[in-house]
Amino acid sequence: MKILALSHSDVSGGAARAAYRIHLALRASGVDSTLLVNEAKAGDWTVQGPVRRIDRVLAKLRGFLGGAVTSLLETANPVLHSPSVLPSSWPRRLNAREADVVHLHWIQDETMSVADVGRSSKPVVWTLHDMWAFCGAEHYTEEFRWREGYRRDNRPSCESGFDLNLWTWRRKRRAWRRPMHIVTPSRWLAACVKESALMGHWPVTVVPNPLDTEVWRPIDKALARRLSGLPSDGPLLLFCASGEEHDPRKGLDRLQRALACLRGRAFGLRLVVLGRKAPKNPPDSGFPLHYVGYLHDDISLRLLYSAADALAIPSRQDNLPNTGVESLACGTPVVAFDSGGLPDIVAHRQTGYLARAFCPEDFAEGVRWVLENAERHRALCLNARRKAVQRFSYPVVAAQYRDVYEEATHRHRIGPCLDGAPERPPSAS
Repeated sequence: MKILALSHSDVSGGAARAAYRIHLALRASGVDSTLLVNEAKAGDWTVQGPVRRIDRVLAKLRGFLGGAVTSLLETANPVLHSPSVLPSSWPRRLNAREADVVHLHWIQDETMSVADVGRSSKPVVWTLHDMWAFCGAEHYTEEFRWREGYRRDNRPSCESGFDLNLWTWRRKRRAWRRPMHIVTPSRWLAACVKESALMGHWPVTVVPNPLDTEVWRPIDKALARRLSGLPSDGPLLLFCASGEEHDPRKGLDRLQRALACLRGRAFGLRLVVLGRKAPKNPPDSGFPLHYVGYLHDDISLRLLYSAADALAIPSRQDNLPNTGVESLACGTPVVAFDSGGLPDIVAHRQTGYLARAFCPEDFAEGVRWVLENAERHRALCLNARRKAVQRFSYPVVAAQYRDVYEEATHRHRIGPCLDGAPERPPSAS
């Protein structure tokens, strides 16, 4: 089977890294996969970026112009918006190449327009890394227009000016006449797809993002702490704060509240902050803080996960964060809220702790429960590693994608109606 995958980048960002790992898992299982990108940084011959200088310039220009169009919308929603207006040569290039399946990943704005997505003559599998595909221009939203259908009368009060989300959603509805096979890494995102006005009748399969568990594995904790420059004594709680302190979706305010609840109850606890250098005036969390900055290579990240005793993911809304899967593979339990795709990573009281959404007191209890008992913690670490291998390893995920490709090619052969599927509900009109 020959697969042409398309992603904006191969390793720049969480969605790009997930796409690249899927590509590597497929190749390791014998699938002839080629990853096409606008921005190639991995140095991998199986990843093809733009060759001509003009193509590289155009790729950068598309991002700039896309941002200019996005600025037409005034909204209190802090997440990224992508109207994906600018046409590209990707449909022609993909249709001209030999392949059994076109596999799309994160392709908004800088890669393809909305209309481009619907122009494939080949079977299409689309792995969603956020909510954008069935929303308007939003990548994540707590509103429910995606479920009701975007209309003028259900626009949230926090938005004003030109309704970019309504306009983008209507363009998707016009352009995507043939259902594509959707893959979501989490059950939560699959449920959203099935409930959406745009894709509710499309085929959806849950396949987790893979990780090479032969590479991502535990390192001796004492050695990991020494090499990471972290204290050798006391429990370490790791969390990521990569420029997201002002994004309510990431829930750092909930983590701060949870830490306040832990004061006087978690003696010896130290916090390790990934993704930020120490600020001029570090906040008073009540616990010693160790900032490790940005880590880009797998070895450094493996050392950090192995050095930590638990990873905190306080997100209000997340798909299947790579950090959670990487932590499990390194034998480090995860504390998270029971929300979004995090239950697909954390088995409550087996590989970590799922706190009630979005209760900081229960999150604090989860941190305490994971760390307070040494024998329990050892069992959690073993279970975390075991689950990572059983659920996220390359062979397991590649086999699931093979099944998806077979189903997508079969559906394409029998020819679903080209005018779209069933009549849309009145609320989507």
